[in-house]
Amino acid sequence: MTGPDRRSPAGTDDPLERVLAAVRARVEPEGWRVALERGSGPMLGLSLGRTMAIFFRTCYRMRFSMAAILAMLGLGFVTRYSGMDAVMGLAMTHTGVLFPFFGTMLGWLGVALTGTDAGSNALFGSLQVITANRLGLSPVLMAAANSAGGVMGKMIDAQSIIVACAAVGEEGKEGDLFRAVLPHSIALAALVGVIVYFFSTAGQAWIPSGRVWGH
Repeated sequence: MTGPDRRSPAGTDDPLERVLAAVRARVEPEGWRVALERGSGPMLGLSLGRTMAIFFRTCYRMRFSMAAILAMLGLGFVTRYSGMDAVMGLAMTHTGVLFPFFGTMLGWLGVALTGTDAGSNALFGSLQVITANRLGLSPVLMAAANSAGGVMGKMIDAQSIIVACAAVGEEGKEGDLFRAVLPHSIALAALVGVIVYFFSTAGQAWIPSGRVWGH
């Protein structure tokens, strides 16, 4: 008895495998041809009317995904201007000597909430620097830790998951994909946190402090 066909999104219960199978199906020569025709319509001889029809049909197909993205962006502004993000950040400053680890996780949380590393830096960047100065840590290290930890949160932010599912025709499977990638995201963020903790203790001499190296 043969196993399920893993080239078909419906051939497995693993949401990651379904997404990968859908991507593999779309990179076949015919898939590339269709993608090029839709993305470069006028350049490939399609009329302007045909190109616009495809564009609006795509927008209609992604109507729920776009609504979800707008909702998450709105939530990011609400949490920012209501002070919720600052309160969560200040709570993590009480971790003391473990702040390098938890500060990294704070950057991870910021990207998971806002969807961008820039948004996480805008939310928590100044907090990281101020807290680092109060705790006697390198502000350069903690500012960098905010960005490095944030990168690991990109795979679980709502916008990325919604767009990924919409791109491969897996609308409605966002929850399954989130649950599948969440453990990987946490593990990678924790690994970065351990590295940052090492730099804050045994590796302080390797942290740039604004001086010119070699002088």
